[in-house]
Amino acid sequence: MDGLPPLIDQYSVGAVHDELGLGSFETHLAAAAGAHGPAPAGTSFFDSFTGLAVRRWCPPLLGLEPHCPPARYLARRREMGAYRAGRMLLRGSGIGTFLLEAGAPGNLTSATELATAAAAGAHEVVRLEPLAEQVADTSGSVDSFLGYTAEALYAAAQYAAAFASGATHCEGRAPEAGEVRRAADRWLRRRRPGERLGEPALVRHLLWSAVATGLPVQLHCPDPQPLVAFLRATTGIGSDLVLLPEAPHHRRAAQLAAVHAHVYADAGPRPEETLGQAPFGKLLFSSGARGLPELYVTGARCFVRAMARLVGEWTEEGLCGPGDGQRITETVGFGTARRVYRLSAEAG
Repeated sequence: MDGLPPLIDQYSVGAVHDELGLGSFETHLAAAAGAHGPAPAGTSFFDSFTGLAVRRWCPPLLGLEPHCPPARYLARRREMGAYRAGRMLLRGSGIGTFLLEAGAPGNLTSATELATAAAAGAHEVVRLEPLAEQVADTSGSVDSFLGYTAEALYAAAQYAAAFASGATHCEGRAPEAGEVRRAADRWLRRRRPGERLGEPALVRHLLWSAVATGLPVQLHCPDPQPLVAFLRATTGIGSDLVLLPEAPHHRRAAQLAAVHAHVYADAGPRPEETLGQAPFGKLLFSSGARGLPELYVTGARCFVRAMARLVGEWTEEGLCGPGDGQRITETVGFGTARRVYRLSAEAG
């Protein structure tokens, strides 16, 4: 992709296995565009930034011209079959290594399946809350729940590239044992099978337990500000934390990454906003792709072009030298991720 070595995608949840018609394809497009509900009458989610990006970058990978009509693109997709089309899209994405969050709902590819389809590296990221929920489904007591959760965390740490959590707040101290037991007892008593984990003390317990393994921990936080006490308290423990906020909080996440030596941040969809807030070696690329293999393509292409525009402006202004732009893009595109997640040079 424009001479850039393959990227490391630090966060996605996989692609669907199924054949997709216009309606189901648009449902995935709507989710990627942040929309809720159907498109207004007479319009389509192909008429969105994500839809335009799909029409620009994906048809050539399937042997069609850019910007071809959506109906023609989807017909070509069906003609090739979901697996072959997905394989060609993933292999043309410019991504060489995927960090895939395991266990997301839906008929999505596993890390092994994604690696095979993309002919690339793939590593599993284990989400803490579903891990505890699975243990709770088979635990008959507080003691068994806490014991089996600790065993599950230890087992996951042997193969996972990182842990992840959706905690929106965490205090600057680990909960005491009695606090954890009481929270577990409350949750197990009222919980129905499949119910999501909602006890703050248990979430804190999981976070601190994950940090104790030494693996990186991804924090999927709408706003990173409520996690500041946790960021401060984990300094020097040995585990890196990676902030993956929701828009419009990427700037704040980058600022926190600049302040704390063990904290990193997702570069976000507008790297021009985040690269001015933190050292380049504290920022990482992610596609955030879910469902459509096309989203891996558009995520990577949009990132590379946004970086090219930004470093091009800096070069024209004399802010950086001709060779600096490529180095900066490589740092954010795969260098930082390789270091934080302790990956081999497979993406290079």
